[in-house]
Amino acid sequence: MASINEVVCDISVVLGATTMPIHQMLRMSRGAIVELEATEDDEVPILANNLPVAKGTVSVNGNRIGVAITRLLSRPEAESRR
Repeated sequence: MASINEVVCDISVVLGATTMPIHQMLRMSRGAIVELEATEDDEVPILANNLPVAKGTVSVNGNRIGVAITRLLSRPEAESRR
């Protein structure tokens, strides 16, 4: 069991996504705002090594951002979202 404690896993949370033309992206400068196709109440996907494993909700506490896991994805559901 000690060897499993040494395994590294990258965790990512996808807050949203959008599509824009390259010319618009190239004109962006520091401080530009990219509007996402998501709302603050949407569940966000939680990825482990780029594979969806759970859904969660975002919470802000002062200057800290956290994600509360609301449900784990079953393996077939997670694999179909790749």
